[in-house]
Amino acid sequence: MSFTKKDLFASLILGEVASWLVIAIIHNLNIKISLTRLLPVILPLVVLVGMYLAFWIGKWAGIIWQLAKFAASGVLNTLVDWGVLNLLIFITGIATGYYYSLFKAISFVIGATNSYVWNKFWTFEAGDSREAGKEFLQFFVVSLIGFGINVGIASLIVNYLHAPAGVSSKLWANAGAAAGSVAALIWNFLGYKLIVFKKKDA
Repeated sequence: MSFTKKDLFASLILGEVASWLVIAIIHNLNIKISLTRLLPVILPLVVLVGMYLAFWIGKWAGIIWQLAKFAASGVLNTLVDWGVLNLLIFITGIATGYYYSLFKAISFVIGATNSYVWNKFWTFEAGDSREAGKEFLQFFVVSLIGFGINVGIASLIVNYLHAPAGVSSKLWANAGAAAGSVAALIWNFLGYKLIVFKKKDA
């Protein structure tokens, strides 16, 4: 096992794209953070160092390296999901109700597409699969269940629990998205590892 150029570039790309998505989300939520402009420089380096440490630890506990790659791509997928959600909220000014559920569904589908690419070619390294059609169908089914978990929990929190006093509807929309993402992340890792890409771990 080695830390390849592919791992180096993937780590830097993940960090860079994630930094710009974080900036967009922060902007939509009107949160003032003094070092925001430095994120595109700092975050890629932080991700690179974190991934190298996970690789090093993974030499003694192999699952750690795969979990770290899944977590890194999962964070990016979550930020893609939230970034698209916040973009739709920013464009329309709508952060609750049925349109929120529609926006969350759209953002999840875009995040899931991004997830397939990262997990297939980097996390589980299944790029040479001979059964691509079956693999994609399995990925679709696992992701569809994850979609239901993600959107269902997010919509339940936002539309039925309502924001606590002093919490804006935009912030509560992101809290709902966070809860849905965590639940779906756990399901997706188990589904991808044990069903979709299991042949790569043998």
